Amino acid sequence: MSKLYLVPTPIGNLEDITLRAIRILKEVDLILAEDTRTSGNLLRHLDISKPMTAFHIRNEHQVVERIADRIEAGETMALVTDAGTPAISDPGFLLVRECVKRNIEVECLPGPTAFVPALVNSGLPAEKFIFEGFLPHKKGRQTKLQAVAEYPYTTILYESPFRLLKTLQQLAEVCGGERQVSVSRELTKLHEENVRGTLTDVITYFSQKEIKGEIVIVLEGRDGVCCVSTEDEGK
Repeated sequence: MSKLYLVPTPIGNLEDITLRAIRILKEVDLILAEDTRTSGNLLRHLDISKPMTAFHIRNEHQVVERIADRIEAGETMALVTDAGTPAISDPGFLLVRECVKRNIEVECLPGPTAFVPALVNSGLPAEKFIFEGFLPHKKGRQTKLQAVAEYPYTTILYESPFRLLKTLQQLAEVCGGERQVSVSRELTKLHEENVRGTLTDVITYFSQKEIKGEIVIVLEGRDGVCCVSTEDEGK
């Protein structure tokens, strides 16, 4: 039966792949990969040999209808990204929308995503939260920062190591340096690090070291009340 599977892949630790994900990747006719080289490494690790084709942010508008045509004609496909769950700050939404429009069955497997462990281990309120993903790089950035400062709930941002300090400094400008924040780096990997404290404290910490790896910022909401440690929990 034709179907699109959304298959989360490990964000660092390869042991986080699920047994169900492995089975689906073995069974589908084709794997849609954000980067076939990255996904190829994972498939070799899992001893899976399946055809792959590229599906990424630069080509998804051009290929989404063609892929949906093939699924509609009877193929089963699995969409994977370089790491984590498809469509969470990654390609996937356009294809899912097209499949839903055509009444093609879509099934999303549970699995790894970076913002959940970052939120849960932050020590900040997690009953309600706002996931913003990546902030705009230029146009609309200041407007979004001002909006984030006013959010009443814990806010989650993704960031690159190259822009982390700039983003933290801009957050301190609009939120105040005493706003609590948790920065998670290299989640699930050997050198995972979670740094918690005020924006001022965390800026000072990262100003004194080389920053590497994928970053998740968890920011206290405007009305949040939470007591957290300012010490580096990653040492």
